[in-house]
Amino acid sequence: MLRVGITGQAGFVGTHLYNTLGLYPDKYVRVPFEDSFYDSADRLRAFVRECDVIVHLAAVNRHPDAKVLYDTNIRLVRDLIAAMEVEDVRPHVLFSSSTQEERDNDYGRSKREGRAMFEEWAQRVGAAFTGMVVPNVYGPFGRPEYNSFIATFANRLTHGERPEILQDSAVRLIYVGSLVGHILETIDFVAAAGCTRIVRDEVPYDFERTVSDILKLFENFRELYLEQGIIPCLKDRNEINLFNTFRSYIEPSSRFPVALTKHADSRGVFVETVRLGVGGQVSFSTTVPGITRGNHYHTRKIERFTVIRGKARIQLRRIGTEEVLNFYLDGQEPSYVDMPVWYTHNITNVGDEELYTQFWINEWYDPADGDTYFEPVDPMENYIVKI
Repeated sequence: MLRVGITGQAGFVGTHLYNTLGLYPDKYVRVPFEDSFYDSADRLRAFVRECDVIVHLAAVNRHPDAKVLYDTNIRLVRDLIAAMEVEDVRPHVLFSSSTQEERDNDYGRSKREGRAMFEEWAQRVGAAFTGMVVPNVYGPFGRPEYNSFIATFANRLTHGERPEILQDSAVRLIYVGSLVGHILETIDFVAAAGCTRIVRDEVPYDFERTVSDILKLFENFRELYLEQGIIPCLKDRNEINLFNTFRSYIEPSSRFPVALTKHADSRGVFVETVRLGVGGQVSFSTTVPGITRGNHYHTRKIERFTVIRGKARIQLRRIGTEEVLNFYLDGQEPSYVDMPVWYTHNITNVGDEELYTQFWINEWYDPADGDTYFEPVDPMENYIVKI
């Protein structure tokens, strides 16, 4: 078991890394970190004392005063090194640097010099150090106007605003899930080898596209998904990641449930439930009154629950948060709710008759890679069945 701590745990990459570590409780122990630790030498020292691995993500990416940005990032590195030296500990440190290292700006200098400080410490004490030079990172729940232009574009388009392109150029991009996977592979490799090494790690990017290409793709997502309810054609894993990123900026409470058009005549009722260009798997289930299905979440899958008969409550809760969203659907007025990635979800029959539900997911189920992780939406509720 490796004890892993993450400075900047509450940030964009830190949150994804922390949550992903939680998927492997037999391999990793998560050592909690709070930003306030940097205000207390004792708490910072206690933190480093507990860690076999420290992933240093804490940093200021943007600030109106460049000197504050530079000084803060250097101080965060210096204080962490000082705490490790006082405690005489030698964890494997992974440092998140940036491709801006080579640029003549305060952010780039803070990253370049911070990496050099860690290298000097590791060389002096005989510790393992990985200085990751990371391309532009994007993914669900990034901070708009701060983390990435992709976060800004997605947030504005899903909130009725028009993004602006300040400079159109080709950008090398990595999905946050890919970066987290790279970090875990590096941690595992160093731990298995039992070595002390100092490495400048050029993290590979997933793909390269122009800023204008990303905007056109997101505008297509808005037109098809938000305005017409169509799951767009997604040609590869990168576009699936971009689509999941785009829809993470849609507030579920203001979007769902989405009403469907019901056509009725003497023969019965017809309802179109999914329009898509992405393929996948469609399932149908009945649920008896009082029973709950689900209580799990996905990290990559796109999923839709459509209620066509009976009364249902669908619940969502984003992993790492406490707010539970409740949606009540009635088959008399067929409607659906889409499941965002990293939201645990369930569906309960709250009526007196059988519940008929159609489930669509964008990929066939693979038992060896199900991307399904169980966690109750509301741990305080006594569910009758968890499937």
